[in-house]
Amino acid sequence: MRCCENKLSYILNEEIGKLILRVSIAGLMLFHGIAKFLNGIDGIKFLVTQAGLPEFFAYGVYLGEILFPILIILGLFTRISSLFFALTMVFAIFLAHSTDLFVLGKTGGPVIELPLLYLLASVSIMFIGAGKYSLDAKCNKSCKNN
Repeated sequence: MRCCENKLSYILNEEIGKLILRVSIAGLMLFHGIAKFLNGIDGIKFLVTQAGLPEFFAYGVYLGEILFPILIILGLFTRISSLFFALTMVFAIFLAHSTDLFVLGKTGGPVIELPLLYLLASVSIMFIGAGKYSLDAKCNKSCKNN
């Protein structure tokens, strides 16, 4: 078993893992953002105003579900984009699932499982950074050369 683990650690590396994490989480979020862009955000506006917040806060969903995921995929301003992505998920949980925080769904998982997964993954990306395969790495490399 140790031999297999050593061979895999030689082939696989954390930089590819960071790339896969960034592209998968942000790429999947883009589907949600594009759907809201195409179909509107009336439901989000309702939830925002029902929570006593100004309606224009609802437009932040376009940043959190389209702009920041694109930046995360590109690996550009990754840590700050992940922070705002995480804040978007905190708002989503607060607005849409505040009464379901400790409720289990039909399959046994938490009702807030999907937004919670996005939240935790974006926090993880915020801590580990974009990695070698990113525009952040290219920018850092060119800044050091100048």
